[in-house]
Amino acid sequence: MHQLDIFADSRDRVLLNTLADALVQGDRVAAHAAIAALRSEFADDRHLGPATLLIDALDGEALAGDSPVADAAAALAVHCHIDTLLQNAARTVLGHEAAPHWLTIRWLAVAHRARALPFDPACTEAHAAAYWLKGSAWAEAAEAVRGIESWRRKPQPLAWMAQASWHLSGPDSAWPLLAELAWLAPQRLQPLLALLPDPRLHRLGRKFEDAFDTAPDWAWWPAWLLVEQPLLATPLDSAQTAAEAAPERGFKLVQSLLRLERQGRHADIVAQRRQLQALHPALFAIYMSTR
Repeated sequence: MHQLDIFADSRDRVLLNTLADALVQGDRVAAHAAIAALRSEFADDRHLGPATLLIDALDGEALAGDSPVADAAAALAVHCHIDTLLQNAARTVLGHEAAPHWLTIRWLAVAHRARALPFDPACTEAHAAAYWLKGSAWAEAAEAVRGIESWRRKPQPLAWMAQASWHLSGPDSAWPLLAELAWLAPQRLQPLLALLPDPRLHRLGRKFEDAFDTAPDWAWWPAWLLVEQPLLATPLDSAQTAAEAAPERGFKLVQSLLRLERQGRHADIVAQRRQLQALHPALFAIYMSTR
């Protein structure tokens, strides 16, 4: 019967830990030495392929230095490489606890090199703001967005700024931007809400989805928020409405109704309630259920 030799059988683990430590520290020389030792003694180890990808990434960064990313296509290729191959490789070699920090360093490196690229609506992920956000560099992301002309009227930059603002200054600074995103590009709102680390916000999203008999139009979310959470009226008051589409008119109607209710102007309340009922019967029913 084979008796387990703890020291012999743990040799691969020792080499893997040495390799992981070198990668975490960004020590290319030590990483190359560690993978050479692992390959020599355990040629069929499943970590060799993923570890090679990580070492190649360190070598590539050293070679690139501070040189700017050539163009949007090159930036997008780097984005895809980190988001797929390197992410999986890092989790395999470094584990789920150490991998995020290692990946963050990669995102920040490419963000620095991509900071001069102009915003391209056809290739939105090839912009420094996207990389700064991946690296949780909220202030740098906000600054990159401010460099985009008319960013507040463009869906992706607006979503980037909302995310950065939430982390930098808290929810009150982001609520107006989230409302504007709902009107400008409602299909982008729900994915963004999922990225924001606030259970209350997630509960509000689920409650909005459950509030209507059919799948809700997220463009109506700001108006519904005023009904559901009247205390949000103050931060939402600075949301900029640019169009006269129904969801924005509904938001303004609910805003006005909340003010009129505080003032006790019953005749005006009745008139504006009729307008809201004509504009969106389901939202009106939800509004009246709280009165």
